[in-house]
Amino acid sequence: MVSFGKLEDLLLEDADRQQIDPRIRIAELLCGPFPCTSYHPRYITGRRSPVQYLSSQLYRALEFGKIPPFRRNTSVVAIMLFNSLFYLFLGAVSAWTPQSRVAARANGEQLTERWLPSDKKIRGVNLGSQFIIERWMAEESWKTMGCSAYNDEWQCVKGIGQAKANAAFKKHWETWITEDDIKQIASLGLNAVRIPVGYWMHEDIIQDGEYWPRGGIWHLDRIVGWCKDHGIYVLIGLHSGPGISSPNEQFTGHSVPDPGFYTPENYERAYKFLEWMTKRIHTNGNYTTVGMLEVLNEPVHVPKWKDEAADMIKNYYPNAYKRIQAMEGYLKGKSWGSGDPRTSLPDEDTVFFDAHRYLSFDNRIAGNKKAYIQTACKDDMGRHVFVGEWSLSVNSTLKNTDEFKVDGQETWYKAYWAAQAESFEKSDGWFFWSWKCDGKLGKQDWRWCYQSAVAAGVIPKDASSAASLSPCARYV
Repeated sequence: MVSFGKLEDLLLEDADRQQIDPRIRIAELLCGPFPCTSYHPRYITGRRSPVQYLSSQLYRALEFGKIPPFRRNTSVVAIMLFNSLFYLFLGAVSAWTPQSRVAARANGEQLTERWLPSDKKIRGVNLGSQFIIERWMAEESWKTMGCSAYNDEWQCVKGIGQAKANAAFKKHWETWITEDDIKQIASLGLNAVRIPVGYWMHEDIIQDGEYWPRGGIWHLDRIVGWCKDHGIYVLIGLHSGPGISSPNEQFTGHSVPDPGFYTPENYERAYKFLEWMTKRIHTNGNYTTVGMLEVLNEPVHVPKWKDEAADMIKNYYPNAYKRIQAMEGYLKGKSWGSGDPRTSLPDEDTVFFDAHRYLSFDNRIAGNKKAYIQTACKDDMGRHVFVGEWSLSVNSTLKNTDEFKVDGQETWYKAYWAAQAESFEKSDGWFFWSWKCDGKLGKQDWRWCYQSAVAAGVIPKDASSAASLSPCARYV
């Protein structure tokens, strides 16, 4: 095995030979020979091992330009490191808030800025299956729409026809998330929502031969308006890129074995979506509390797609950010700088990571309750990190056993929720996946469904109470 010192020398020599920034070469190699299996420097132990240090350099591989101190614009979240357990996103924040980041407190008052006060943690939920329906969590709605014979949105639209699909999806958009949902979210002490959308919401970039429902943008306008009215901060995430960015996933809207996103043509379509959404955020009054735009959700992250991942890091992320900068017209400076890119930004509050932390997919955890609680309690993501997706799920081989089945285990799951939420609040907070489910999942298994878990008494009615309920003092 090559020592870290030798590896560092080789990387620097290789970068010099190719006349490129060494940090870009590190990014390429991390998604090449090392197939993107690195972690956030604070993940697992909190100590910076050589491998973790090398991975930390990737976080600094993108220079996102200097933000003028007099004004900040919409936050941008870009996926940077990812693996099967732990997806990371890097964001350079450019919020529309004043330098002091003063904003109305998210306690029911109408927010007038795009970011929470600096003393507030993000406590939010995902509005999953609103604009990209995942049938596993919305089975009843999927059946009502006439889509039960199909696996995803693309197949349903193609199968039942465009006109019928438009009508069916319109009804779903009107009923899955209503203003009453936003009111309830606010009443539970939550202050933020994350809204997944597909690129096809910008209908001008849909190509012939693509099958997507039409008319979703008006419903997004309405939902973010309700969020503004009820004091809820909003993150809008591009969950599916043109050509499909993640294979075999319902959350892309079209489950296919081979992703076609990683081409200049489809990058360009994604840039057009981001520009279009950025303009809407700036010019539509309903978007007052939309403060963050995510440029792609959970892209390829296995060795089979290492070349696509490397190209995405080298080309898609920096260019996506530059296109957003150009649309906003406020940001200036070079795309790549020297040294730590954080030094080119006004302060460290401008850089964030979004971690998807599903303990159910972490096969290193021993299959018992104590191990799950201990793991949750030890998680520490570090500064400027929020967890964009997490749940109360456990490994699929355990979820129906006597130890972990939902019936009779409400007290333990309440502690499990509190342990995770408290740990995530060591950083900048969290978004639970998801707000609601229907069918058997919503009625009988609330581990993925915040609303149902509250009704079952598993998640408290005050989202800020994690610290007082946490069992971590007994386990760590």
